[in-house]
Amino acid sequence: MTEQNNGKPVLLTMKGLRIEGRSDETWSEIVHGIDLTLHKGEVLGLIGESGAGKSTVGLAAMGFTRDGCRISGGEIVFDGIDLMKASEATKRDLRGKRIAYVAQSAAASFNPAHKLMDQYCEAPVQHGVMGRNEAESDAVDLYRRMQLPEPDVIGFRYPHQVSGGQLQRAMTAMAMACRPDLIIFDEPTTALDVTTQIEVLAAIRNIVEQFDTAAIYITHDLAVVAQMADRIKVLLKGDEVEEADTRSMLSAPKEDYTKSLWAVRSHARAEQPPVAADKTPVVSVKNITAGYGAVDVLMNVNFDIHERRTVAVVGESGSGKSTTARVITGLLPPRQGEILFDGKVLPPDYRRRTRDQLRQAQMIYQMADTALNPKLRIRELIGRPAQMYLGLQGKALTDRIRNLLDLIELEPDDYIDRLPAELSGGQKQRIGIARALAAEPKFIICDEVTSALDQLVAEGILKLLDKLQTEFDLAYMFITHDLATVKAIADEVVVMKEGRVVEQGPKSEMFQPPHDPYTELLLSSVPEMDPDWLTDLLRERESG
Repeated sequence: MTEQNNGKPVLLTMKGLRIEGRSDETWSEIVHGIDLTLHKGEVLGLIGESGAGKSTVGLAAMGFTRDGCRISGGEIVFDGIDLMKASEATKRDLRGKRIAYVAQSAAASFNPAHKLMDQYCEAPVQHGVMGRNEAESDAVDLYRRMQLPEPDVIGFRYPHQVSGGQLQRAMTAMAMACRPDLIIFDEPTTALDVTTQIEVLAAIRNIVEQFDTAAIYITHDLAVVAQMADRIKVLLKGDEVEEADTRSMLSAPKEDYTKSLWAVRSHARAEQPPVAADKTPVVSVKNITAGYGAVDVLMNVNFDIHERRTVAVVGESGSGKSTTARVITGLLPPRQGEILFDGKVLPPDYRRRTRDQLRQAQMIYQMADTALNPKLRIRELIGRPAQMYLGLQGKALTDRIRNLLDLIELEPDDYIDRLPAELSGGQKQRIGIARALAAEPKFIICDEVTSALDQLVAEGILKLLDKLQTEFDLAYMFITHDLATVKAIADEVVVMKEGRVVEQGPKSEMFQPPHDPYTELLLSSVPEMDPDWLTDLLRERESG
């Protein structure tokens, strides 16, 4: 405890940390001798692509591993306590009380059957930090510090009764309930739109600074880590690549791999020639009003999507992006308006559409993990649409599956008989693309297809989609909250807010002022690779 950082003692050390993972009863090393030092009140950013070991190392700071993993060597010392030798009772007492964890998906982490307040109070009451009444009062105070709406009453709502951004802030408040010395933030803003992300980042940073809490901030978003971390450690396949203070790392990374991370999103779709005035759109959304129950969530929505064009539909959570996709696919019949395909009106309900009409519009989903049946092999996942829509059987079907694997740049012999669990996140998303292509559609809806991927893998997916669009004359509707993705792949942009289209036009025009005030808000909320960006933005908004 003698090493200091600006006068602050060391809180956590890892020396030679080694972790193994099990596959088919065989153990193999996945973290190879990582060293880590964290001082009290310091924020360390862990970055790297999928499979780098970020979350595995972060969880090890709690003396914890996921099922199928085990710590096989090294040393983990938290505030003088050797977690490798500590009893399970000792570690249980630390977790939640002195070491807390904030997961990527708040929606999946909260118990849906219990109110937020009950879940907040559980840790401080069970650990004997405070009684129930004091814990409720403390929750209200932290909800207020996290800038949650109606802090006096929001805790008495169920998780499904608050937005994703509010739930993420409630989870951060819950992690602070026992005033821990260390919080592990595991991709806490990945699934949030840009404006909500700003609120959550600001709240996290404020709460960490106010209570002098140390943190390990795990992310694949370099612009985000630039706002949050004092130091950055780069990992690759379980090895440390380099480590430095944030400003030095951003301005002068030493290793080629780190430089490649800094250079991602270099992909930019070539500008396409103007669409001829008499060209019939592949998809036309005409005067659509739709909703759930008695509530309208789309109001008079209009836009067109042409062959070999990508229309990016952007906006905050709840703006109506995914609901528009549901209307186009026939899952949600509109109250007013119509969907045209190649100039012909589609039946509003998918059950009344012909098989060929269904074949022509396919979807690629955000979460490949949940979109692929874990019990089916790749040949079945890709082959079923080809069987259903094209009637392929036997050798013709196998040849088509192999051809599709070639198209998505996966070696057929290596992948055709694998299960989804044997694939990386990027590989699963490629299988989702192949499944959509198997029906030979003219139109594909890409629903947040890169939001859960690290930036290197995401860029590969964008390049693949661009190549396939050119090769097969596809029309894309690209739902996203990531404006860097919009810049990389879109031809046209539709901005939605509260169920209405507030602005639309060619990408070249949409990223140039003047903008609708809401579009300006979205554009200004995209984090930049500048450690002062968030501070400057918040100061500007407070003064403006």
